[in-house]
Amino acid sequence: MPKILEISSASVGYNEDIILKDVNLDIFDNDFIGVIGPNGGGKTTLLKLLLGELKPIKGNVIYYPTSSNETLFGYLPQSVNIDKKFPITVLEVVLSGLMSKKGMAGRYTASDKKLALEMLDKIGIANLRNSTIGELSGGQLQRTFLSRALVSHPRLLILDEPNTFVDNKFEKELYELLKELNKDMAIVMVSHDLGTITSHVKTIACVNRNLHYHPSNSITSEQLAAYDCPIQIIAHGPVPHTVLGKHN
Repeated sequence: MPKILEISSASVGYNEDIILKDVNLDIFDNDFIGVIGPNGGGKTTLLKLLLGELKPIKGNVIYYPTSSNETLFGYLPQSVNIDKKFPITVLEVVLSGLMSKKGMAGRYTASDKKLALEMLDKIGIANLRNSTIGELSGGQLQRTFLSRALVSHPRLLILDEPNTFVDNKFEKELYELLKELNKDMAIVMVSHDLGTITSHVKTIACVNRNLHYHPSNSITSEQLAAYDCPIQIIAHGPVPHTVLGKHN
């Protein structure tokens, strides 16, 4: 399977504060990696390292593009800072996902608009294409930015807690969509909900200052403890409940 990127013995942080140390990770086409770990453990820092927004203090990140016009990344952040009073429509937001290929002065073609409308239809919000972002709910805005992340058909889709603002109906549709997308692209997804993502991802990366890669979607509490990955395990069932670790 062709390799998309390789992180080799990378340490990364902000100024003198090292957040992640000696990270090693290879990502290949059609991977579906679930990233878990405690708050403050470095999950978002890992995503910034993947995206090239942070450079390693030591070690390397190597990318393996297949062509010069390839879109390597599509990115859906956990939250998007946007002025909801700005007069931009849903369709225009999605079209902006093609800007890296067009350049600042490039104009969108009829073919570009067709791609954007097809993506909006796939995500289920084609009816909102002429709505301004100020008219959208949190879930609709999240769907809009997911469409934007996907419209350029990236080789790797990076998602930071994608179900934060979506409603229950779309959450189910989202995972079904990701399963289909994974046939054509790799996916890296951060989530706190281990019980849900293990049903969908192929492998797991536990992040807590270090990164421990688990080459399976089946992981036990003992393995989490060995990885020093103290996350809350959420179980789904007819009675809401949380299982706490042993305590005296």
